Amino acid sequence: MRGDAEARVLSAHAVLVGEQPPGLGGTMRRSSSLLAGLAGALVLTLAALTAPAAVAGAPVATAPAYSVAEGDLDASLTCDGDPTTGPTPVLLVPGTTLTPDLNFSWNYARQFTRAGRSWCWVELPGHAMRDIQVAGEYVAHAIRTLHEAAGRPISIVGFSQGGMVPRWALKYWPDTRAMVDDLIGLDPSNHGTLDAYPVCLVGCAPALWQQRTGSAFLRALNADAETWAGISYSQVFTATDEIVVPNIAPFASSALSTGEGEISNVLVQSICPVHVSDHLSMGTSDPVGHALVLDALTHDGPADPARISRAVCLRALAPGISPASFASNFTRVLAVAATQLVVAPRAYREPELADYAR
Repeated sequence: MRGDAEARVLSAHAVLVGEQPPGLGGTMRRSSSLLAGLAGALVLTLAALTAPAAVAGAPVATAPAYSVAEGDLDASLTCDGDPTTGPTPVLLVPGTTLTPDLNFSWNYARQFTRAGRSWCWVELPGHAMRDIQVAGEYVAHAIRTLHEAAGRPISIVGFSQGGMVPRWALKYWPDTRAMVDDLIGLDPSNHGTLDAYPVCLVGCAPALWQQRTGSAFLRALNADAETWAGISYSQVFTATDEIVVPNIAPFASSALSTGEGEISNVLVQSICPVHVSDHLSMGTSDPVGHALVLDALTHDGPADPARISRAVCLRALAPGISPASFASNFTRVLAVAATQLVVAPRAYREPELADYAR
């Protein structure tokens, strides 16, 4: 998106973060009429950007063939435990800039193993910085593989892009829908982020182009139905998310609203009003997010905030994560995320939509 449309998006982002949009001279007045006008402009901008595409993104009846070699898809999957026994097995999908080991080895994977819950994680290409359409093939293959091994429906827990990209797999590989019981997203980038616009002005990784609010990829993903019958969707997010922006009502990027799936959109501050959690913490160590993940996995249907004890508001970290473990592992997460934003190959336009998504 370029020209006037891009300028409107950058102006909307500046309003959200309290900065003066580039190219506007003078001092922004604080009058109530101007604030009302800015709010109205933001509403119109976001409504236009998040409107479903009219043509691209229609569901497919037949799954497209993979473009990735079967051996590479197999090699991306790491599993633990016997998926045929115990609680529902879980597929873990990492966020942008991360590997599944960085994202999950010291938190969810460790706890699932201790609880006797089998799990697999899928490594997305290039630290999940490449074309998300291709990442969707990895997730579709992982769903099929774990489901076949388990002989029963599986659940998915994903962070950021990892909470969104399974929806691409479910949409365009329709046989996978009957294989999934729960899709749980932690700060999922379901409708993108305004933050990607300034980042991509000088070129950025393909996955960042695709996660811009209003991208062709997201319009295709969210066209028609966002959810599918028989699947419980728990979308867990924080109002203090600095990466997926905005993530507050009425335009929370993570929230879902259409389709026949059973949807629960849960703002962690609805449980703990003064809770502060950044984006990376939500996907790794946040105690409220963790409680909602376990609630969804251990009950029929999606997460229900009414079942969460308010005692969780007194915790600093999710169970099983010590302060020392958090310090060492979260430092690694921050370092790798920052490095990937610098070293990942850049693109200067969004990847073209695959033929099956047009």
